[in-house]
Amino acid sequence: MSQDPESYDVIALGAGAAGLFFAAEAGKRGKRVLLLDHAKKIGEKIRISGGGRCNFTNIHAKPENFLSQNPKFCISALRGFTAQDFIKRVDAAGIGWHEKHLGQLFCDDSAQAIIDMLVRDCESHGVTIRTETEIERVARGNTGFAVAAGGAVHAAPALVVATGGKSIPKIGATGFGYQLAEQFGLKVVEPRPALVPLTFEGAIKDMAKDLSGVSVPARVTASPEAVFGRRRKKPTAFEDGFLFTHRGLSGPSILQISSYWREGGGVTVDLSPANDVYETLRARRAKGGKTEIQTALSEVLPRRLAQSLASHEGWRGNLADFSDRKLRAVADRVHGWGVRPAGSEGYRTAEVTLGGVDTDGLNSKSMEAKDVPGLYFIGEVVDVTGWLGGYNFQWAWSSAYAAARSV
Repeated sequence: MSQDPESYDVIALGAGAAGLFFAAEAGKRGKRVLLLDHAKKIGEKIRISGGGRCNFTNIHAKPENFLSQNPKFCISALRGFTAQDFIKRVDAAGIGWHEKHLGQLFCDDSAQAIIDMLVRDCESHGVTIRTETEIERVARGNTGFAVAAGGAVHAAPALVVATGGKSIPKIGATGFGYQLAEQFGLKVVEPRPALVPLTFEGAIKDMAKDLSGVSVPARVTASPEAVFGRRRKKPTAFEDGFLFTHRGLSGPSILQISSYWREGGGVTVDLSPANDVYETLRARRAKGGKTEIQTALSEVLPRRLAQSLASHEGWRGNLADFSDRKLRAVADRVHGWGVRPAGSEGYRTAEVTLGGVDTDGLNSKSMEAKDVPGLYFIGEVVDVTGWLGGYNFQWAWSSAYAAARSV
């Protein structure tokens, strides 16, 4: 890096949600900011999120909605810039929004409105954005950082890494941020796909394939295997939509539980959480014992699922053939359908990456590396992962804001 560098106050790597918001906020504070990204289009994860309408935050966002080896790390950033703070920015930009489900906020129209707002804020505060720029080398000297990218060398006393995780590689996601962290001596919690459909082998895979497209409201629980090297005191459960696919199981409840599931562990599904299946079957038997068990089950489950489950479990005959004990066993199975996933669909369809830069090496108030002054990590690249439903975007905004106040 011998050529004369272009100088800035701060260089940010990655023009996704966290990078764009950080750049605008730092620019607003009078910093000369250079924002670099290797992609042709910036903010692609914003654009495709929420079915193209961007689930940009969740009004219920709080520390317990996030996973990390240090559950308390996110508290300061989330308090420093809340969901209501971001909503004010959206309102000021004239972007219409609505609450869809469980505090999840979406744009009324296109997610592009959020990208446009962020880019507009960057431009109005003098941020230099360069796309299609590959990062060749990053080095640290006595006066700060030098970044060789796109045939030029850029220098700044501060470097902010907002490169995201490995999820959805088709839009350019890589593990570059983790490599950079390790280059500067920071530890990385093993990254893994999260908020991702689960896959199966054998009979369950065949069953799921036959039922592909069938969905039900369900309550899904992960058995208490170790998470981040620690045992949970109680099982984690989510109640939401549940979907059979040609490869296994998906839907919001499964995506949520995938962040807690580990290889070798089991998942238990209550396929009818709103009904007392035992009492329903007993009442149906009292009305007519000649009703087939699978027909009776179709009163609380979709017909195809009732038929498939009865076949898979070997339930045959009329209700008159089932004693109370047998009906209880059927009900217990519907309310506690235990399965063991073979794996997940991986980064290809994962909405986020679990794990990341170890928070033990970062200051929770500023996102700055404790042992590398001027080096910051924000957003998904950090070992803070939110639930499904706008939480990860809120972490992007909050962590970016914390860094922007500090550079």
